[in-house]
Amino acid sequence: MKKLSARRRHPLAALVVLLLALAATGGLYAAFAPADKAQADETAQSLTIEEGKKLYAVGCASCHGTGAQGTTDGPSLVGVGAAAVDFQVGTGRMPAQQPGAQVPRKKVIYTQAEIDQLAAYISSLGAGPAVPTKNEYSPDGADIAKGGELFRTNCAQCHNFTGKGGALTHGKFAPSLEGVDPKHIYEAMQTGPQNMPSFPDTTLSEQNKKDIIAYLDAVNGDDTESPGGLELGGLGPVSEGLFAWVFGLGGLIAIAVWLAARTAKAKKS
Repeated sequence: MKKLSARRRHPLAALVVLLLALAATGGLYAAFAPADKAQADETAQSLTIEEGKKLYAVGCASCHGTGAQGTTDGPSLVGVGAAAVDFQVGTGRMPAQQPGAQVPRKKVIYTQAEIDQLAAYISSLGAGPAVPTKNEYSPDGADIAKGGELFRTNCAQCHNFTGKGGALTHGKFAPSLEGVDPKHIYEAMQTGPQNMPSFPDTTLSEQNKKDIIAYLDAVNGDDTESPGGLELGGLGPVSEGLFAWVFGLGGLIAIAVWLAARTAKAKKS
């Protein structure tokens, strides 16, 4: 008894008891609470996928196949990932109204909750790019100058140097990026919709994508003023060259005619 009393009076006795209590509490929590939470999350995810499967059967299966394996009217969706669904359906491109060289952007017919359900179902069929978080696509703190350099190198050939869009071959086109949600721009770079190549993180890092989004926001924002003055629609060298030919060369011809007429008049007098 004396030895036990001496141990109880030991300076570290209280600390040992506290550690044992914490370990017991943590063990009980790990044994019960996480299992319940994980099971609840798994059930909720299963319900989301099931609802997405129902939506898919009604709005998508006729073109992409009952198992999303693809048909002659639509490509396979296995492995495209949730980001591709969020982009295509979230911009109204899907479901498509009619086949064509390119599916244009149109009014969205699904709610965001339904889009999430469709994305969950397609994602369950095969791994692919996930829907980005706000922190990934937010332009806050990005390098606008670097974004402009990356955009001119990788995107301007089709979208024009300010993202105004442009024509491609065989009835295809690069759409305007003005007013497009930053999330959808990020998803487009991740997934490469329609004629666009994909730019995964191994090609353009997450920071690179943020920089590009910041650049587009800077040149197409609501309060943006062109630093070069009149931008002529921001369509690039074609419109600028036409302006130079019509007004610049036309002005030079008018000046030359005026000078010639004045010289002739001076000689006569």
